[in-house]
Amino acid sequence: MARARTPKRPRGGPSGDELVLLAWNDLVAMTRGRAVPVSEYASRRAVGINWAMAGHALTPFEDIADNPWCSMDEVHMTPAEETHVRFEVGNGQPAFNMALCDAITTDGGTWDSCPRGFLKGAIADLRRRHGLELLASPELEFQLVGGTLPEATPFSLEAFRLMPDLGQRVVEALRATGCQPETYEPEYGVGQYEFSCAPAFGVAAADRIVLAKEVVREVARRAGLRASFTPKPYPNRPGNGAHIHLSLWSGGKPATHDPSRPGGMTEKAARFAAGIVRHMPALCAFAAPSVPSYYRLGPHHWSAGYACMGVTNREAALRVCLPSKGTAASVHRRFNLEYRPADGTSSPYLALGALVRAGLAGLDEKLPLPPLVQEDPHDMGEARRRELGIRPLPTSLGEALDALRADPVVCGWFAPNLLDTFIAVKRKEIALCEGLSPNDICEKYRNAY
Repeated sequence: MARARTPKRPRGGPSGDELVLLAWNDLVAMTRGRAVPVSEYASRRAVGINWAMAGHALTPFEDIADNPWCSMDEVHMTPAEETHVRFEVGNGQPAFNMALCDAITTDGGTWDSCPRGFLKGAIADLRRRHGLELLASPELEFQLVGGTLPEATPFSLEAFRLMPDLGQRVVEALRATGCQPETYEPEYGVGQYEFSCAPAFGVAAADRIVLAKEVVREVARRAGLRASFTPKPYPNRPGNGAHIHLSLWSGGKPATHDPSRPGGMTEKAARFAAGIVRHMPALCAFAAPSVPSYYRLGPHHWSAGYACMGVTNREAALRVCLPSKGTAASVHRRFNLEYRPADGTSSPYLALGALVRAGLAGLDEKLPLPPLVQEDPHDMGEARRRELGIRPLPTSLGEALDALRADPVVCGWFAPNLLDTFIAVKRKEIALCEGLSPNDICEKYRNAY
């Protein structure tokens, strides 16, 4: 992973009463918001717009879960100027103009149930307690829906060239919004694609995930299609992951790689990784937080079914990514860890913030590096897994929520209202899927995400 670069501002500018969407990504990874005329944007940067706190209890559908706020309390959704992006969609369509917001209370503080604020707090503690910065990047898979999608061999040049215009437009739009695209490729499924973006430090990494997904959805819409980031578009077809690559930096230098140590990791990176592995079952509630997440997550899916770590092992939930050959300095910069259970129904702020908190726990407790598994953990057999301390990951959203409640350390990272509302929303989702077939569930989430 290279050091993040400063995004370039897009050229051109708004005219007339073009609208700016003041947006936020909520507990269920839905980007919601309200638009204001661009002429009002400067004043809204100071005061924001009002939003009912109870809005954070919305499911991805047309339902709201029980919550502690009801109709009473409001926050001010205030745009963070560094997230403001604008690009010309073309064909006479209004420009894509959006800024992400922080949730600010009436006394001027960050709302304790703001997902972006949760990540900011974790990043600040990592810096304060251990002098470390987090550099992270997304690797996002999506499914095109609608129209007649041509079949082609997975990962092939044919699959790429059948829809070359869409890929070109995706890359151009990502670049125009400062998301710094690095790769774009056809995936295993028909109409399934993947892209990756350059890494960014701290909260900007999560902002980039939110923006990149919305940009891709916008490009697909203009092509008469929809881009869905659901973890399992169809029960019997490949799933979509949202892998998170991460590394630690200190004093402007990479602090993850030490070729003389096991796994090639520095002592701090090993402890950080150990904390993630220890709390991995509970972390699934935030990384794989939907009913169809568990159609994707599991053994032999290259998405992980066990809480374990390996080197270049795609059946390990956390794996060391070894860079291609280069200078020692280049390898140090690009050496990183990949967290594989995450999917597109996860809030990037909650998922990344929980990973940072788990890593912090590992650093604080000076946990040893977990065993590095160099085989498929499912094929080891139960006795061998038990010997190595390898636990199965949850097999349903309900199990993931139970694992979360059973881990007091993880529960302690969250404000009570945030944790309770998140669990209530997810329990509501489970209830809304009761009695539905896997096909119906996949369709429900495919349309929502």
